This record gives sequence, C-alpha cells and structure tokens, in this order.
Amino acid sequence: MTSDLNRAQQAIDVSATNLQPQDLAQSWVRVAARLRAELGDDLYNSWFGRMEPESCGAGVLVVTVPTRFLKSWIENHYITKLLIIAGRELGTLRAVNLKVRVQGAASHTVQPVSRAAVPPVRSSGEPLQPLSSMMPSMLVNMAEQNAGRQNAADENQNFDNFMIGQANQLAHAAAMRVANGPQGAPIGFNPLYIHAAAGLGKTHLLNAVANRIKTTQPMRKVMMMTAERFMYTFIQAVRQRDTLSFKDQFQQVDVLLIDDFQFLQGKAIQQEFCHSFNSLVDQKRQVIVAADVPPSQLDTVDQRMRSRLMGGLVVDIDGPDLALRRKILNVRRDQMVASDPRAMIADDILDVVAEKITGGGRELEGALNRIVAFQQFNNQPVTLDLAAMVLRDANATNGDQGRIKIDDILKVVGRHYNVSKTDLLSPRRARNVVVPRQIGMYLAKKLTARSLPEIGRRFGGRDHSTVLHAVRKIDEVMRSDEKMAKDLTQLIRLIEQGI
Repeated sequence: MTSDLNRAQQAIDVSATNLQPQDLAQSWVRVAARLRAELGDDLYNSWFGRMEPESCGAGVLVVTVPTRFLKSWIENHYITKLLIIAGRELGTLRAVNLKVRVQGAASHTVQPVSRAAVPPVRSSGEPLQPLSSMMPSMLVNMAEQNAGRQNAADENQNFDNFMIGQANQLAHAAAMRVANGPQGAPIGFNPLYIHAAAGLGKTHLLNAVANRIKTTQPMRKVMMMTAERFMYTFIQAVRQRDTLSFKDQFQQVDVLLIDDFQFLQGKAIQQEFCHSFNSLVDQKRQVIVAADVPPSQLDTVDQRMRSRLMGGLVVDIDGPDLALRRKILNVRRDQMVASDPRAMIADDILDVVAEKITGGGRELEGALNRIVAFQQFNNQPVTLDLAAMVLRDANATNGDQGRIKIDDILKVVGRHYNVSKTDLLSPRRARNVVVPRQIGMYLAKKLTARSLPEIGRRFGGRDHSTVLHAVRKIDEVMRSDEKMAKDLTQLIRLIEQGI
C-alpha cells in the first residue's frame, strides 16, 4: 500500500489548494471525465456515477457516496486510482476520504488502500477471471454475517401501530390488501411500488406486510431485504461460484419485499435482480418495492426495469398533515410517560410541535425529545414561547432561511429596541446598543444560512468570534430570562411575517 501511494504522489507535481465549492464542482467535472475515459462507461456508472465532491483542502479531497456498499468497494479497489486522477486536476493530494451521504449518520474516514481491478461479469453472474481479485474481504464478511438475517422483519412495526392519515391512506390500504391476500388467489397488482421521503413510513409498511403474513399464513415464504443486502448476497454467491443457489432461493419465495431500491448499483447486479423479479412476477408471486423516488426517477436503473416497476401499482406517501402529526405526537408522548413520568408534556405544547414540525415521524419524535430534554435539564416546565424557541431550528423543511435577509433582522431589531441601524453597526459599547446588537447576531445565525464570518461582516465588520460569543450569550440568557425569551419569540414572528 505504501509503495502504491508513493508512486501516486510522484505522478503528481503540483500542489493542491483550498477550493471554494464552485471551483471544486467545476474541477470535479474534469475528474469525472478522466475516470470515465480510463475505466469505461459501465464501471464508471456502476461505482462513480453517484459520487459527489464535498471539500478539498490541506491536500485532502473529501467525496461522498450514497451507500456503505459503494464506500467499501471503492476504498478496496479504486482509491489509489482516484487519488492519482483527482490529483491531476486538483493538485497534489495526501488522501481521498470517502463518506456516506446518510442523514444523521457519522462519517467514517477512509485511508487510501491498494488497487484491485474489477473483472467483467457475464450476465449469468459468473466472473471471467479469478474471483479473489474481484471480491474485497470486507464485503464478503458482511455478506456472510448478514445472510442468515436477510428474512428478518422488525416485529415492532406492524399494521396496529401504523398511524393512518390522508397522506398515507392509499399506501396503507394497498399494503393491507397484499398482506391479507390468501395464497394462490389472483393478484390485483404486481409489483406494489411505494415511494416516499425518509421517515414517512414506507419501511414500516414493508415490515407490517411481512409480519402479517408470517402470523396469518406461516406456510408462505416471505423474503425481505434491502437493496444493499441483495448486493452483498450476490457478491457472496459469485465468490463461492454458487450463483445457481442464489437464483434458486428467489424461486422459492412467495412474497419478496425490497427496501431502499434506489441504492441498487452495478450492471451485473441489476441484471440479476431483473431476472429474479421477472421470474417471480411471471409466476404470480408478489413483489413489493420501496424507494425514495418514483420508478421514473431511478436514473441508475435500466429502462426496462423501470418500465416493469411502473406496470404494477405505484403509490406515494406524502408528509403527514396537522391532524396526523398531532396523533403521532400524542402516541409517542404517552409511550415516553409510561417509562418516565417526568416526560409529561402539556397538550398545548404538542400543538406547537405539530404546527412547527412538518416532516415525518422521525422529525416529530426528535422535536419531542428536544422539548423533554429542555424541560428536564432546566427543571422547569416548558412554556409556549420557550417551546417555539427550542424548536426554532428543528424543522429541516423550513424555507425561511432562504427568504429572511440580515437587513430585515436589523430593521426589526432596531425598531423594537429603538436603536438605529447605524448604532447597531457601530463600535459603540453602551448596553442599550450591545444587547440589541447581540440579539441581531443571534437571530441572523438562527434564521439565515449565513456563516459566522459573513454575519460578522454584515454587523460592522466584526470577527466571527464576536458573533459566536453573541449567539452563546443570548442563548444562555434566554434560558433563564422569560422576558428575553418572549422578546425573541415576538421578534421572530415579526421577521417571518415581514413586518
């Protein structure tokens, strides 16, 4: 590995610099073109087509990929080639670090490793050269560890605890019909394709179907797996030269459920899935697929496969309406109180959460946890105004950050505290100026997407550390000063309403 990296460094004779996002994006287009030219369209589309640059500085390029599978494969096969090719466009690189683009997941830094070529694979799945050069041991180990659990469904997710509302009513009814259909009965629609954003319940429905069939029709064979698990299992079968057994296990399935289908990668793997899918559908076996986009937007999937997916019933799940959000919060609050009575939150607070948070169940639960933590850590009940402040930046779907301008904040704060814009931007240190100025910086951080240095520049050319101090100071005072909290709540309403 060391010799490979030394050769990589010797092949590049310019120094990498810190790149702004726009410059990095432009350079990445050229990096991608070089990769495509050297690897060919098939390999590039399979492994690099969904890679995106995140940052480049201090000799380190950070790129992201959508799945752990891609991250593992690239680091075991192509990291040195990527280092060399990217270095030709960006300058000398010490390392290329890969991260998985998963919301809320921790990023794992990858050290450069030695190259290995990926061999061509026949449509039957059999390799054209020794398997040892194709299969990274990390992925094989994953496949072996996961193979025994590929049929497991989460028993805690069933139809009884699925919250039904207008946004998910059709998807729920379709899933129920599939789950309750007797074996051998005519299938009304096949496949059933459910698509929704993360956290809206599509995986819950897949688990509910699997659990219902397991309970009511134990003789039917149900197989549930993610697209990543399908890939791991296929890789294991290729390595063991046993693709026939891999194919056979799908021919024995009565109901196949595939989650996160948008992550299915690789031409050979997609071909194998297509064969299994077509065989099951032709034999009137039920297939249910869940993804975060409709079939027409599965850019990495073959057109024929997309067409087959659209030939069944395609249903989507929208974000929950206010009534459903309130119902979800009420159930979750009762569950929390059952295990810890201190988690009791008043109904009017739940109303605020339901109004503020417009995302799915995970976002609602996270907001409720935030309210409970604030209440317990401060040993005082949360008021309506405090709840609004605690949730100020909790809603990831809030579009206000792109609309509110720092000038709007300066105008509203100055008018509220009777301080001119000139004074807010001046070096004056009088308390009647300093406090409104700090409040303005605090609101600029909370209500806009501006960075600390940019906020500092807009507030009279101040340093970013001054802005950080102001944000921390107001946040601390707001927790113990009820009047300050009310003032901030009122200011936020005025700013959002453009008054």
